[in-house]
Amino acid sequence: QVQLVESGGGLVQPGGSLRLSCAVSGSRFSIYDMGWYRQGPGKQRESIASISSGGYTNYADPVKGRFTISRDNAKNTVYLQMNSLKPEDTAVYYCNSAPPRFGSWGQGTQVTVSS
Repeated sequence: QVQLVESGGGLVQPGGSLRLSCAVSGSRFSIYDMGWYRQGPGKQRESIASISSGGYTNYADPVKGRFTISRDNAKNTVYLQMNSLKPEDTAVYYCNSAPPRFGSWGQGTQVTVSS
């Protein structure tokens, strides 16, 4: 059973930064492409960034140039560095494989961008 535990969210002012972490247990983490997803108020969950097992990254247009995904296979952890945050980045952020194959999503971590 794969467990996903996201952390690092919080309240930040526009233009600020946050670093999210997702610890993955119960899987051969290094072989999976991983992704970050988010679900804003009243919106569907969307994919925003992914990183392949070999480290190739891809970003959705709304976050391109501001967010950076990375992974540490030794720690079974995937990260999301978020810079130049905007109010429209307010959402619950989740990780999963890319595409999402792990059946149980984590609890997510809330990111609120507001002055």
